[in-house]
Amino acid sequence: MLHLIPAPLHRAGLRLAHAIRRRWWRLARVQLNGCRVLAFDPELRVLLVRHSYGSGHWMLPGGGIGRGEEPFAAALRELREEVGCGLTHARILAVLDEPLYGTINRVHVVSGTIEGTPRGDGREVIELALFAQDALPERLSPALRARIDEWFLLAGPVQ
Repeated sequence: MLHLIPAPLHRAGLRLAHAIRRRWWRLARVQLNGCRVLAFDPELRVLLVRHSYGSGHWMLPGGGIGRGEEPFAAALRELREEVGCGLTHARILAVLDEPLYGTINRVHVVSGTIEGTPRGDGREVIELALFAQDALPERLSPALRARIDEWFLLAGPVQ
């Protein structure tokens, strides 16, 4: 149904919703649960996205874990929703707590190999690309920049 909304209006709605959500998190100090996907192609390049809302930095695909949803299932769902592809050889790589807008986000990092061709929808994901470890973009999210080398090592060769 959301595809019926013109893309520019949809992106504006996402930015507004994100701003409201950030304020709620800061006030309520809720415990957040999220996931990120460290998805590699056969050349061992990592998939990064830029969202239409938030900081504009390059980051891993991912999002929130729904109530009662398993982190692994949420990561696979988020990858499918954001870039339209699956993940093979998937495994939980790390679980960490990160500060986020005045609260804590427990992040489950899932790693694996991309299955299919990633495509942004032009709404939530406005840009995506595959990057070699030695050619990561300049505007990488600070949280990701702090851990990406460690995660590359932990992920090891995926195939």
